[in-house]
Amino acid sequence: MQNNPPQRPDFRCLHRLRVRWAEVDMQKIVFNSHYLMYFDTAMADYWRALAIPYEETMHQLGGDLYVKKASIEYFASARYDDTLDVGLKCVKLGNSSIIFHGGIFSGDKLLVTCELVYVHADPATQTSRPVPQGLRDLFTAFEAGEPMTELKIGDWQALGLDAGKLRKQVFVREQGVDETEEWDTADATAVHAVVYNRLGQPLATGRLLLTAPQVAKIGRMATHRVLRGSGLGRCVLDALMQRAAERGDTQVRLQAQTSACAFYAKAGFIETGKPYTEVGIPHIDMVKKLA
Repeated sequence: MQNNPPQRPDFRCLHRLRVRWAEVDMQKIVFNSHYLMYFDTAMADYWRALAIPYEETMHQLGGDLYVKKASIEYFASARYDDTLDVGLKCVKLGNSSIIFHGGIFSGDKLLVTCELVYVHADPATQTSRPVPQGLRDLFTAFEAGEPMTELKIGDWQALGLDAGKLRKQVFVREQGVDETEEWDTADATAVHAVVYNRLGQPLATGRLLLTAPQVAKIGRMATHRVLRGSGLGRCVLDALMQRAAERGDTQVRLQAQTSACAFYAKAGFIETGKPYTEVGIPHIDMVKKLA
């Protein structure tokens, strides 16, 4: 291996992992083949950073991406139980090709670099197609540090189509809630929030009600399955709490699915009462005081 790696490249670190026992040899250093797996995992996180549900987006754009070339240069070995950071950067957009450079780091030490070449192609024939302009714009904006999402607040007439699409996907199809129990008259008077990506796809939603004087209720919080954990739900929650505070509410209540209690606790909500079942799903009431 080369002992003098280049100066640390400007990669945005997108994935962090800890080396497992099964990934090392008798000398407790990582098998070379695993580095490609690390880059592949980081590539999935690159799409999450773009705020893109990959499968839906490729279908919408009428193509798919295929690996044309993957090359790796080694400078030092990762060892068992090391914590590694994996970074990627889109460095070139050709007519039908997209080139990424990547790096794997242990602390500030660069261990491995890679070049990944993808080709945009027709999924049926696998013949190359020009990279769609929408996809080009996404890569360019992301690498320039521009925001990948936009939050909109409005009424049901303005946002209901997109909010309803997300809620049906999450609550009805994914969680098995009866569709007749998902829709109610409160949507017509609620304040709704929806987060969109740069392709106009809705990614997260929630609604704000007024249940008593100065007492708000947040509900119908839903985030696209593949983008959970990326901060979109918190973006919606914070926006709705801010709107509640602006109109003079002093308290916000919600009925949290018990699996989401930790998410709401991080935002300052406190559990009240005992767990109960709502639409076949365990819930608990939570409350937060507003300044």
